Amino acid sequence: MTLLIDTDILLDVALQRVGFFEDSMKVIDLAEDKKINGFIAWHSLSNLYYLTSSASKKGQAKEFIGDLLEFIQVANTHTNSAIKAVNMDVPDFEDALQISSAIECNANCIITRNIKHYKKSIIKPLTPTQFLKIFCKE
Repeated sequence: MTLLIDTDILLDVALQRVGFFEDSMKVIDLAEDKKINGFIAWHSLSNLYYLTSSASKKGQAKEFIGDLLEFIQVANTHTNSAIKAVNMDVPDFEDALQISSAIECNANCIITRNIKHYKKSIIKPLTPTQFLKIFCKE
C-alpha cells in the first residue's frame, strides 16, 4: 500500500501535538517498518522545516527531516505535476500540490487530518485514525 502523507501529519509527529500525535506516529512507524510505502510532497519539506524551526531549533528540524528521509520517499514531481495542480478545481493550492504528488507516486490514499480540503481529490483522503482502522483489519 502506498500513502501520500500530508504535511499536517508530519507536524503532528514533529511537534508531538496532543490528541493527534499517537495515530500520526503509528502511520509514520508503518512506513519506517516498511509495512507501507510512505511518500511526501516535495514542498512538505520546506513547510515542515519552516513550521518546526526557530532560531534555537534549526538543527533539530533538519535532524527530524533527515531521519524521516531514511524511510519516507519524496514523490517525483515535475513541471507537468505543477501545471496539473494549477488546473485542479481545489480551493487551496497547497492541497492541489499534495493531490498532484499523490497522483505521481500512485498513492492509494492521502493521509491527512484535513479531509474536507480533499473533497474533489481523485485520491481518497483518510485521517490517520481511519487508515489505521482499515489497515489493521487486513
